[in-house]
Amino acid sequence: MTVSLTSHLAPDAARAALHADALAGLTATPKSLPPRWFYDERGSELFDEITRLPEYYPTRAERAVLEARAAEIAAVSGADVLVELGSGTSEKTRLLLDALAAAGTLRRFVPFDVDPSVLRAAGAAITAEYPGVAVDAVVGDFTEHLSRLPREGRRLVAFLGSTIGNLEPAPRAAFLAELAGTLSPGDSLLLGTDLVKDPGRLVPAYDDAAGVTAEFNRNVLAVLNRELGAGFDPATFEHVALWDAEAEWIEMRLRSTVEQVVAVPALGLQVAFAAGEEMRTEVSAKFRPERVEAELAAAGLRLIRWWTDPAGDFGVSLAGPA
Repeated sequence: MTVSLTSHLAPDAARAALHADALAGLTATPKSLPPRWFYDERGSELFDEITRLPEYYPTRAERAVLEARAAEIAAVSGADVLVELGSGTSEKTRLLLDALAAAGTLRRFVPFDVDPSVLRAAGAAITAEYPGVAVDAVVGDFTEHLSRLPREGRRLVAFLGSTIGNLEPAPRAAFLAELAGTLSPGDSLLLGTDLVKDPGRLVPAYDDAAGVTAEFNRNVLAVLNRELGAGFDPATFEHVALWDAEAEWIEMRLRSTVEQVVAVPALGLQVAFAAGEEMRTEVSAKFRPERVEAELAAAGLRLIRWWTDPAGDFGVSLAGPA
């Protein structure tokens, strides 16, 4: 089968979005940057390394759920189309594709990502491994273009990796409501959510002993330097990861170790940092089962199945239109 690729992003959309995000975040009090700018080529390599670290349990825990439950997911969903919000190259994707293929229903795979090169690679790999499956890749931003997803077939929309936790409550509610609005009767959502647990396990997952997550966090400064001509010296920023018990999320921050002013020529900015000042670069919300069900219900979705790994570290839910 051939791979089709449809783009809903203007050629300069990423640059315009980075300019807007950086301008808003670097002039805010306190300063912040959204986590999507971590993932240039180097950032993606580092994150892949993070998922294999001993401290970083979420990837292993989610994979354990899918290994145990993929056949059940295929049977209950009855899907003939797998839509993945993400790159479509992971082992987890293949677990779902294998289960749907074994059930005899799989006809089509729709990977959805902002990066066309990632989608082309995913499409080539999937068509080689599943020659009877049509691959219709969609280039878009899941916060803007969910309504552009192909509607044909009985769809299983997978949003894994607890990426949902990188959205704060209001944007998360808006995202789930928009996603629910794109689902037809018979469609379903497969959602991965990291669960609340002992901070003694949560924090090291975002502050590993080898320093890989610290390098990943500082890499966003290299992105700003390259794309905006900024003058950040990553060596003058420390990686910080902390647990906010009230919000029930991990925050990653970059702390300036010196008083400094950083030029960002593309934005016409001179950005002052006090010594010890922190800039937030990510939140990663953790969930309780009842919170997942309540947020799904508020979006117009009905929980059909709920699974966790044996240790209860990670939840995977299957939901459909209410």
